[in-house]
Amino acid sequence: MTNIEAICQGKIKMLAGYHLAGADLSGVSLADADLSQANLTGANLAGANLQRAILRANLRGADLSGADLSGADFRNADLRGASFTNAQVRDASFGGAFLAGASIGNLDLSGVDFRGADLRGADLHRAILHHADLSNANLSGADFSGADLEEANLNGAVLRGANLTGANLLCAAIEQTVWDGALLDRTCKAGTPLSL
Repeated sequence: MTNIEAICQGKIKMLAGYHLAGADLSGVSLADADLSQANLTGANLAGANLQRAILRANLRGADLSGADLSGADFRNADLRGASFTNAQVRDASFGGAFLAGASIGNLDLSGVDFRGADLRGADLHRAILHHADLSNANLSGADFSGADLEEANLNGAVLRGANLTGANLLCAAIEQTVWDGALLDRTCKAGTPLSL
């Protein structure tokens, strides 16, 4: 039995440092697995169960479509260009992660920790970000059009050139937030258009 077969059968959960670039791990159950420092560049994790997994790894260009990532730890992970289409991401931690250009729009990201994350140019359109922590995150050029950021923490975040057209910022914390060049058409805070 190869390591990939053992992983796919859920027999190996300690995968720290494993080289799994380009591996097909679609539909695999890796709940609570430790993938710290693993190389999962371009890996197919579509439909995988990664609940509470430690994924402080290289996931650049990985396919996480339809995966259950609830409570997963992505702190400081490289997720540039990763796809999260239809993934379950509630209560995951992306603090300090590199998500530039990642596609995480149309997802329920309620309670997700993005503190200090790099989300430059990321697609977050129509995402639900209730109570999400985006403090000190670099959100330059990100697409938040139609996103629901109710009660989100944007303190110290950089939204330079970001698209917030039609976004809801009701009760969002926005102290020391950088808005230079951000598109704010139809953006509202407390039920009224946002004025900075």
